[in-house]
Amino acid sequence: MQKIATSNREQGTRNQEPATRNLQPDFGFTFLEIMVALTIIAIVLVSVYRMHAQTISMNYAVRFYATAPLLAQLKIAEIETINMEDQTDDSGDFGNEFPGYRWNIVIDDVESETFGDIAEDLKEIDVVVSFNNDEFTYNLRTYRFIQD
Repeated sequence: MQKIATSNREQGTRNQEPATRNLQPDFGFTFLEIMVALTIIAIVLVSVYRMHAQTISMNYAVRFYATAPLLAQLKIAEIETINMEDQTDDSGDFGNEFPGYRWNIVIDDVESETFGDIAEDLKEIDVVVSFNNDEFTYNLRTYRFIQD
C-alpha cells in the first residue's frame, strides 16, 4: 500500500506547473525578429531596384547600337547620291523620326605613298552618329574611289 501512495505523490508533482510561468500565451514578434525581417526586405528591394535600373540602361544602349549603324549607312548612301566634289563636311539631326540622334560627316583626301596616284581619287568619309548629347556615339569610317 505504501507503494501506491508514493506513485500518487509523483503524479501530483508532475502535473503541477511552476509558479513563475506566465499563464498568457505569447503572441506577435520580438523587436529583433522585426528588425531582421526589415533588413532582409530592404536588401532584396535595393537589389531588385538596381537590377531594374541596369536593365533600362542596357535597353537604351542596345537600341542605340542597333539603330546607329543603319543611320550611318543611310548618311553614306545620301552622300553617294550627291557629287563628291560638291560635298563638304556637314552635320545635323535625323528629324522627328529619330529624336535625339545627331550626325556629323567629315570628308578628307587620302594621302598614301603605297597607292601612288590612285590615292588622289580616294576619299575618306567619317560618319559619327550620336545620341542624347553624346551619351552614346557610333563612328563609321569608309573609303570611296571617285574618278574625275
